[in-house]
Amino acid sequence: MHNRSTNRREFLRLLGAGAFMSLGCLQGLNALNASTCIPALTTGPSPKPDKMDRDSLKEAMYYTTLERNRVRCDLCYRRCVIAENRTGFCRVRENINGQLYSLVYGNASGLQIDPVEMEPMYHMLPGHSNLCVYTASCNFRCKHCHNWHISQRGPSGISPRSYSALEIADIAKRRGCKSISHSINEPTVFYEYMYDIAKAAREEGLLTLFHTNGYISPEPLRDVLKYMNGVTVDLKAFCDDFYRDISSANLEPVLDTLKIIRQENVHLEIVTLIIPTLNDSIEETDKMSKWIVKNIGRDVPLHLNRFSPTYQLTSLPPTPLSTLEAAAGKARQNGLHYVYIGNVPGHDSYSTYCPECGKLLVSRTHYSVTGNELKDGRCGSCGKEIYGVWKL
Repeated sequence: MHNRSTNRREFLRLLGAGAFMSLGCLQGLNALNASTCIPALTTGPSPKPDKMDRDSLKEAMYYTTLERNRVRCDLCYRRCVIAENRTGFCRVRENINGQLYSLVYGNASGLQIDPVEMEPMYHMLPGHSNLCVYTASCNFRCKHCHNWHISQRGPSGISPRSYSALEIADIAKRRGCKSISHSINEPTVFYEYMYDIAKAAREEGLLTLFHTNGYISPEPLRDVLKYMNGVTVDLKAFCDDFYRDISSANLEPVLDTLKIIRQENVHLEIVTLIIPTLNDSIEETDKMSKWIVKNIGRDVPLHLNRFSPTYQLTSLPPTPLSTLEAAAGKARQNGLHYVYIGNVPGHDSYSTYCPECGKLLVSRTHYSVTGNELKDGRCGSCGKEIYGVWKL
């Protein structure tokens, strides 16, 4: 996801190695889509926690103890077996004396206020302010990651600010936010922090959501979904080769995650970044959209976003608009009701239309909501119920 003036992920990319400098109120951003970053973060790496610091670390919620003081992390599908004093693939869960601990609990790399549409989450109280929380690292190694300055660093590569879950909820309330999201880096790797923040947010009457690559194990997923109002899942491609070669992962677990979210009746939106030569064939979009309709329903919004060159894929061109429009047309032809084109400011596919009568329901100029004709979650013209979360 890109677009320099309006997309927070591209904004962080543009900061480059200075992504961890002071992130205060920024001047000169597009007023319609400006992000508020809080608080100021200092530069320079943080030291690895010493023995005294480790005594206050948060024990992980999902792991199995093994022989020879090893542990198996059960949080995501990698099921890392971790020797003592080592971390798993995600870099942020460490085996200390035969117990698994989170190295990022309570340590936010940043807090950021955006329109909720930037997750992207279009069918949840359109236009409201959302507080996004993120830490360090990821359990994928995507070659096209726009947030690689954050997602491909361990906790020693940043200087975080400490916030309790209750403090996060309080900040959201005081700043006028109606929701808290967990995004930018993969929230699975800071699961315990996300879980406690979501519980605190619910108690404060806030909506809760997270944006994930979908590589979380079923048990922790179902447990955190009890406190979530919505989830945005990156379905990076509909091809095992892409997942293996580009993200160092597998497709099937992500499909399982999508099914579980629907089974738990939590609002779901899907986003796919269309990358030239890698996942942009109309045949792949055809298979993907048919799978979505058959397995999780035609009402689930699908965001087809434009790629721009970044990280390890700078040799590829931006996605042609014609490719995105063809993909969106195929998805609609296959029965999906809500198909959006992202990272193309001014395109009319940012807006929401009634799938029954075609009425314009939520009009958007990029991520800014300029009109809302929904009536209690229904089309104001024909009365059709529209999939989404339309009230606190």
